[in-house]
Amino acid sequence: MATANSAAKMGAEREIKIFAGLDIGCSKVSMVIGQEKSNSTEIEVIGVGSSICTGIRKGVVVNIEATTAAIQKAKDEAELMAGVEISRVFVSIGGGHIKSFDSRGMIAVSNNEVTAADVERVIEAAKAVSVPSDRDVVHVLPKEFKVDEQDGIFDPVGMNGVRLEASVHIVTGGTTAIQNAVKCTRNAGLEVLGFVLQPMASALAVLSEDEKKLGAAVADIGSGTTDIVVYHQGSLSFTKSLPVGGSHITNDVAVGMRTPQGNAEIIKKKYGTALADMVDPEEVIDIEGVGGRNARSVRRKDLCEVIEPRTEEILHMIGNSIFESGLSQLLGSGVILTGGTSQIDGITDLGEFVLDMPVRRGSVGKVGGLSETVKSPAFATAVGLLFYAQTQQDAEAVKVEEEISFFGGIRRRMKRLFNETTQA
Repeated sequence: MATANSAAKMGAEREIKIFAGLDIGCSKVSMVIGQEKSNSTEIEVIGVGSSICTGIRKGVVVNIEATTAAIQKAKDEAELMAGVEISRVFVSIGGGHIKSFDSRGMIAVSNNEVTAADVERVIEAAKAVSVPSDRDVVHVLPKEFKVDEQDGIFDPVGMNGVRLEASVHIVTGGTTAIQNAVKCTRNAGLEVLGFVLQPMASALAVLSEDEKKLGAAVADIGSGTTDIVVYHQGSLSFTKSLPVGGSHITNDVAVGMRTPQGNAEIIKKKYGTALADMVDPEEVIDIEGVGGRNARSVRRKDLCEVIEPRTEEILHMIGNSIFESGLSQLLGSGVILTGGTSQIDGITDLGEFVLDMPVRRGSVGKVGGLSETVKSPAFATAVGLLFYAQTQQDAEAVKVEEEISFFGGIRRRMKRLFNETTQA
């Protein structure tokens, strides 16, 4: 019979499912690694990596080498923190090349009772539409079903009837844009399990099921684009991509305050507010000059008066898109803002004024592990990809040895020290 010490030295193994999500944004690439233990369905975030990316413009790869390098750096950071190697990921996709439309399909029900196979067949019938050769289907999302004359059904399995109809929302992306994203990801040593619409992934991380049923819009305000999804009665019913984002605000600051782009981004994040009236009119800040000129002092309110109009314009465009969906009066949960630009102070207050509906900033709160590191709206998409991977049951099943030996203790302490240094 083995002793406790010998058992500890031998170690114990448990099977863990590992998920990974790669968010390729216009200004940065983020990768999040999560795990689901065999005795729990909760996802624990165990690795986070991010890198500045200059190879993406408006959601499309414009520089293969720069994008590959950014993905590789984010991957290396996340793997080092997690202590595992990743070979497959779900990747976010967004930008102006994304187009969507609604479609309907109808079939005869087998044996007068709807089965799961019938649901699959009617969805296949609904997606049997002509798609241009330069576009690929990313998602086919069921909105509702109709059995004979009864509509408004969301789960028809088990119902009696002779005719089943389905209304679906089809999301497509540009073939070239998708192929280039796949190429960059593969060049970094990762296989793409699938693409997920960026704002849909964000919604998985920040929306509750009740909010989806009540109706909600999620606006992911990134650097180069703002991507929107609208949920109605629990189903994704509308998508839209706008060619504006945080980089436009930064450019306004650079021009209006006569400061370099890099410094404009810094002061936007540090001192910027979407409502100029919230700022003390006497407060003064220092701004770096252009071309080696000396720094100068300006009123902080002057900076905010540059930021406010562009932020208001973005919010108006979000409002127009929601109105275009025809569901603006049915959003009981209002609008949820995610993405790095949503962190600007005062943006939710300005949003409620412009949109005339409840607005909140989305934060990730449904994960364990490194939850504090990824709770920022900037990581909503990457974390949402983990939830999507979990529903698809696509994971890296690995045997992880319990770190209860002497060397395991050293490794555990080194990992904890690295995490604390990174978070600091």
